Amino acid sequence: MTSGPTATSEDSVGEQLSYLLTLSRPRFWLYLAGPVLVGVAYAAASVEDLFTPATIALFAYFLFPASVFLYGINDIYDREIDAANPKKDDREARYRGQRYVPAAVALCAALPLLFAPLLATAAIPWLVVFLVLGAAYSAPPARFKTTPLLDSVSNGLYITPGAAAYATVAGAQPPVLAIVGGWLWAMGMHTFSAIPDIEPDRETGIRTTATVLGKRRTDAYCGACWLASAAAFGALDGRLGALLLVYPALVVVITTAGVAVDRAYWWFPVINTVVGALLTMGGLWRLLYG
Repeated sequence: MTSGPTATSEDSVGEQLSYLLTLSRPRFWLYLAGPVLVGVAYAAASVEDLFTPATIALFAYFLFPASVFLYGINDIYDREIDAANPKKDDREARYRGQRYVPAAVALCAALPLLFAPLLATAAIPWLVVFLVLGAAYSAPPARFKTTPLLDSVSNGLYITPGAAAYATVAGAQPPVLAIVGGWLWAMGMHTFSAIPDIEPDRETGIRTTATVLGKRRTDAYCGACWLASAAAFGALDGRLGALLLVYPALVVVITTAGVAVDRAYWWFPVINTVVGALLTMGGLWRLLYG
């Protein structure tokens, strides 16, 4: 099944770059690049640690190329599913078989080889986890996105940029509670974002955590993940836990107010940016004022 005209190699360079830009989901760029800022802010021992070749390379990679890699694989293997997905009509790109897209995805997957020598050894496993889970989520034979629960758990990959940044600056792994809290947050965020896809996924026979649970129980699942995330961060610092409580509170507000999830879904890039900015500012405050 295809949607729209078949793509050809006649697309101009400008058209190709424009498509890749849309494919990379600019609204969600900070979902990968934002954790880098948070990781650097909490790992830095001095202002000089904030801006180094390694931290700049990590931020630049996770701002755009990593998004092309992650979402490009998703779009390539979801081509038939996305033909019936309304999100692809205006807010996202619909893959039409362009040959340059797999090439761009492969290039973006290989880019870390260029800056890996700048990173601490402790950061390398996190890059590997990002690339492996990013591919396995969408691509066969693993295709975690079609396996209930694994689709949710595998999306902990969104915290790996922050873990890599922290490990690079600190020369040691992030606190376990921070990894657990971040992973649970990412699980909740992914599953909540899958709610608008429940009907398209069911129509095409795709099984996900959201399609199995249904909307109401998926809301409860996301709320539980986010509540546990707040508890983990709260064990590190009560202020962090209090900030993360905004997410389970939002689930309560959205469900009790009857807000359509496909509308609320588009609030989260802004909400996540604000929360991420506050987290980063907290780390910088610690650095500057002790």
